[in-house]
Amino acid sequence: MKYVPHEYQEYAKEFIVSRKVSALFLDCGLGKTVITLTAIWELLLDYFEIRKVIILAPLRVSRDTWRGELEKWDHLSGIEMSLVLGSEKERRAALNRRANVYVINRENVQWLVENYRWDFDMVVIDELSSFKSHKAKRFKALKKVRPMVKRIIGLTGTPAPNGLIDLWAEIGILDMGQRLGRFIGGYREQFFVPDKRSREMVFSYKPREGAEEMIYGLISDICISMKAADYLEMPECIYNRVEVAMNEKEMKLYGQLEKDMLLPFADGDIDAVNAAALSGKLMQMANGAVYDENGNVKHIHDRKLEALEDLVEAANGKPVLIAYWYRHDLDRIKKRTGAVALDTAEDMQRWNAGEIQVAVIHPASAGHGLNLQAGGSTLIWFGLTWSLKARIGGRRDGCGEIV
Repeated sequence: MKYVPHEYQEYAKEFIVSRKVSALFLDCGLGKTVITLTAIWELLLDYFEIRKVIILAPLRVSRDTWRGELEKWDHLSGIEMSLVLGSEKERRAALNRRANVYVINRENVQWLVENYRWDFDMVVIDELSSFKSHKAKRFKALKKVRPMVKRIIGLTGTPAPNGLIDLWAEIGILDMGQRLGRFIGGYREQFFVPDKRSREMVFSYKPREGAEEMIYGLISDICISMKAADYLEMPECIYNRVEVAMNEKEMKLYGQLEKDMLLPFADGDIDAVNAAALSGKLMQMANGAVYDENGNVKHIHDRKLEALEDLVEAANGKPVLIAYWYRHDLDRIKKRTGAVALDTAEDMQRWNAGEIQVAVIHPASAGHGLNLQAGGSTLIWFGLTWSLKARIGGRRDGCGEIV
């Protein structure tokens, strides 16, 4: 396919090419992958500034998205890509394969650093927010080899999913602490004050007055941020809030669990050891089933399944994508609607080809880089989540929501 870039895509590509360190905070649908591959092509085959690139990405994105985008666009001819995935034997074989771009899932970053002589002069971190914890093994591993990297790019649509405190590690792995400081303690002291705390124990921090503008100013030379609404002509997203009510008996069970943090059953109680666990149990109960103390599923009701069935029927044959959170939700949804779980690359291709009428997917595995826009435009959320990153991106012109 011939690539005719939008003006903003050409600008973003030039932004990468002209800087040793760059971060693209672009909304889903703006083309972060093709922008980055185009910049890589120029740096590899036009300017000869780099010779070997490693891309770190979520597993499904590593497996499906980067290779798919490379094969899709004609102008990327000349890039040889090797997917460093699978067993250790398969990963070693992929690293020994002749290529100029290698793609590995982020879970194997530590393995790569510890078992491979580092000779990559450019790193692309697809989903930079997965490096928001400076205590994570992947962060520490990449930090060891960061001084050997000539160029580095960070890509994400959600740079600070849990607040500005996340930016220290994300920007730090890119610029080695030049802008926000080398130590997290100094960053917190300069820009934040304690928020939730118990005496000396601080659980969270909130920005000082004016800190947000100061932080953005410090990183503005290496970051660009774009919203899809500003650059794409998107059809209106229609939100349909479908409320589902439990009956009196079911509400009584809900209220008892909320009050006592325990529901006794002969074959295994439903209990919550703390407030966080209680919240999860109550969300499960609202969906219709709960895991007991033995890990077995206790059926409570089918109210949401009945509403889901009505929504699928109302779609009149149009493809529907259902987002679930708990495993027992998946099992019940598949049994009730015959939905196909989108797990493999072949499943994704079938969905995009319009061959699947009802599909189901976990938002945590579909929130980064997966292109599901061709298969349908109706999304149904079966249940609520606590995760700010639990979202499914892509262009759509109709959404359904069950709460």
